[in-house]
Amino acid sequence: MVPPAAPADPMLAFPFFGGRPCLDFVATLGRRHATPVERLPDPAALARWIEQARLGGPADEARVTTGDLAAARTLREATHRLLTAAMAGRAPDPADADQVNQAARRPDLVPQLALRDGRPELHTPSGQPVRAVLSTVARDAVLLVGGPLLDRVKECGNPDCSLLFLDDSQARRRRWCSMDRCGNLAKVAGYRSRSRTTS
Repeated sequence: MVPPAAPADPMLAFPFFGGRPCLDFVATLGRRHATPVERLPDPAALARWIEQARLGGPADEARVTTGDLAAARTLREATHRLLTAAMAGRAPDPADADQVNQAARRPDLVPQLALRDGRPELHTPSGQPVRAVLSTVARDAVLLVGGPLLDRVKECGNPDCSLLFLDDSQARRRRWCSMDRCGNLAKVAGYRSRSRTTS
């Protein structure tokens, strides 16, 4: 089966800067502080995210239904609200916690080891139900919100970006979802600002 085609609009490309599956999943709705960008407009886009997140393969494309897409978006938004409330030290909405817990209770993915060039590599076989992918994402969110790494989750410092990421830098001073993306934009803007001031 041919893999789902990448989107023509670069804004619809999936960013994988979060450092955790649940953070990358939440990033499928971009620019939350401005005009939101829906990167999961249809079941094919969800199939593409599953493949690019390495949670399944191209054969999963035909298995994604409109019901799966609706469940994915509902879980995504509940996960985002749960994460941002926990990051702010607020009690999460019980409905959001329940939504994430319900998804996490379902059977999750069954990872396997595959040999590539004689070396073991983590592999998620194609053909697993989409709900298993969503369960894996939900379990990751539960472990992140309830674990010691929550205080390392940050929101990108670019006001036009809303991506959440796990700051795994040694000094814990990372400000951008990605230096190649928002960090570079900030550097260019700073350079232009300094150039105008000196002129």
